[in-house]
Amino acid sequence: MLRKIKTTVAIALCCTAAGAALTGCRGIAGADPNPSATGNSSIVWKACPAPPPGTKVDPRQKCGTLKVPLDYRHPGGRQITIAVSRVPAADPAKRRGVLLLNPGGPGGEGLNLPSAFGDMASKSVLAAYDRIGFDPRGVGHSSPVTCGFTAAESTPPYPYPAPDGSIAKNVSFARSAAARCAAESGGVLPFITTANTARDMDRIRKALGEKRVSYWGTSYGTYLGAAYSSLFPHRTDRIVLDSAIDPARIWYGVFQQQSEGIAVRFPDAARYAADHSDQVDFGNTPAAVTKTYRELAAQLDKRPASVPGTSTAMNGDMFRYVTTLLLFQDATLPPLAQVWRATADLAAGHATDQETGTLQQTLAMVSPSAATSPGVPGDNAIAAAYAVACDDVRWPGDINAYARNVAEDRKTYPLSAGSPANLWPCAFWHTAPVEHPVRISHHGRRNILILQNERDPAATLDSGRGMHKALGARSTLVTVDAGGHGVYGTQGPQACATKTADAFLVDGKIPAHDLHCPRP
Repeated sequence: MLRKIKTTVAIALCCTAAGAALTGCRGIAGADPNPSATGNSSIVWKACPAPPPGTKVDPRQKCGTLKVPLDYRHPGGRQITIAVSRVPAADPAKRRGVLLLNPGGPGGEGLNLPSAFGDMASKSVLAAYDRIGFDPRGVGHSSPVTCGFTAAESTPPYPYPAPDGSIAKNVSFARSAAARCAAESGGVLPFITTANTARDMDRIRKALGEKRVSYWGTSYGTYLGAAYSSLFPHRTDRIVLDSAIDPARIWYGVFQQQSEGIAVRFPDAARYAADHSDQVDFGNTPAAVTKTYRELAAQLDKRPASVPGTSTAMNGDMFRYVTTLLLFQDATLPPLAQVWRATADLAAGHATDQETGTLQQTLAMVSPSAATSPGVPGDNAIAAAYAVACDDVRWPGDINAYARNVAEDRKTYPLSAGSPANLWPCAFWHTAPVEHPVRISHHGRRNILILQNERDPAATLDSGRGMHKALGARSTLVTVDAGGHGVYGTQGPQACATKTADAFLVDGKIPAHDLHCPRP
């Protein structure tokens, strides 16, 4: 019942304003690299490595690798490996090119996304494109980074302050985490950036022998896709950005706005629980459900409840984290209500075996390592997330400012307890960014479609509008009267947006003006 949760864990990991143009790398920003140092000229396709447990893989999916420079300023220097996958177009006669895919994060493995995308996309899209996936640099099978974190340190990955609002322990962990990341992967970390991943994408394009690529990316993948479209505007074909983040907020501001996103999305879950009060017993109205939820979270802050059969206690932070992830899809609102009821009974000391099983399954599936492939460090998703967030842009260093932001956030948005406004290890990162973040440009063809739910817990409506503003006339924004993180391939009001995206990808039809998809 929680099938989609594993694919959203890395997305959920997914902050000061974007800087100026790539002044630190002007010579390579938009040009083809030195042909003598391009690495593989083609990819040899063979069997893929073992996927994360429970991941369904299309039997036609094949994988390969190519070498790319660790540092594009020195293309002839150290090389790293990028793992790439492909599912061929279903109808060779209708094939029009390749569709490069990214699942978000940062830190999300994308090697098996061509298989998962097959369950989302229409037959016409599957017929028209080879689906191309890849593990971004530093992730999965692409020279993975690690910080040596234990599972307990990585779950939940959000930096929740103490129940009284103190961030002292968060500061201590952030300082220690930055030091451990530098010790474990320091030579590679400065180059695990969005700009370099976009450059890797162009190497993938070249290795595939394509003049241009189409693209679909969600969450962090929208920023990556916009970065690629800005660095290589003449190499882009048709671009779909699903659940966009605001490039003007990279990165601390991206995380901060999630407090508003959770507050806007939560009433959908509260309404479901109120409509099913005979099963959930949290209240007969959304307001009553919200009150019960906050009281239970506060109770768990004081008295965590151990979940039998696991080493995890359901404390207030874990309860909020699980809730946040299950807000990502309408399909997971019923399981969320079950988790609420099971947690309440666990805290009261009379959880049934079935309720205990529900909590065990949920905790197993929301662990960041649940979406990690065999042989990859268990902390890879969060280590790579830190790398991108800390290396793309310098974070504020004023610890008192974080404390003030957390305190204000807790008052304004109590459901998220101040976590989105908290600091990351980026505040103590051992290296400065090697270049400015990519300036998302409005220069280029009008070939970008943005899909945005109005009640997205991770990427707010304002966030999508921020991406639209940055891209200007190059983009069209499709908003949907719906909740959740992820638009394409979802039933309900999102079907309107999916149909629009399909027409764009297959026939090149892009709406003349921004479009709104109402609730049926």
